Amino acid sequence: MLIKTRYFGEIDVDDQKVITFDEGLIGFENLKKFTLIYNNETEESSVITWLQSLDEPRMALPVISPFYVKKDYNPVVEDEVLAGLGELQPENTVIFLTLTVPSDITRMTTNLKAPIIINAETKKGCQVIAENADYVVKYNIYEVIQKMKEKKGE
Repeated sequence: MLIKTRYFGEIDVDDQKVITFDEGLIGFENLKKFTLIYNNETEESSVITWLQSLDEPRMALPVISPFYVKKDYNPVVEDEVLAGLGELQPENTVIFLTLTVPSDITRMTTNLKAPIIINAETKKGCQVIAENADYVVKYNIYEVIQKMKEKKGE
């Protein structure tokens, strides 16, 4: 399917790459279909990924794997919240955190409290609220990203 996007121009999205969020995302409940767009050719080399809405071309959220931010990230979520995704196993579960990138990028934050969880097999996703008391909505990650860039030699 060919879609027009605000940030990436016109892109061709394979039907197999469409992720359905039955409940939408927090604040965007009416948007149900998304795809992932990577900054690099290979998924493994992309630190920041884009969750692009197929319903609204202007909507693309930058997201990051929580394991870049906190190696021990383990959100506590009620099982029934995830029931609509199908059976989740470590090998089919993908987790992302949304990023907020203000004009002063040193103030870039990620939301540890509301991860996006995707079942890679069923292509179903949802955004949940983690019950972990120590997870915050605005966790500064500028230094984390700078260290990753230094390791990669960028």
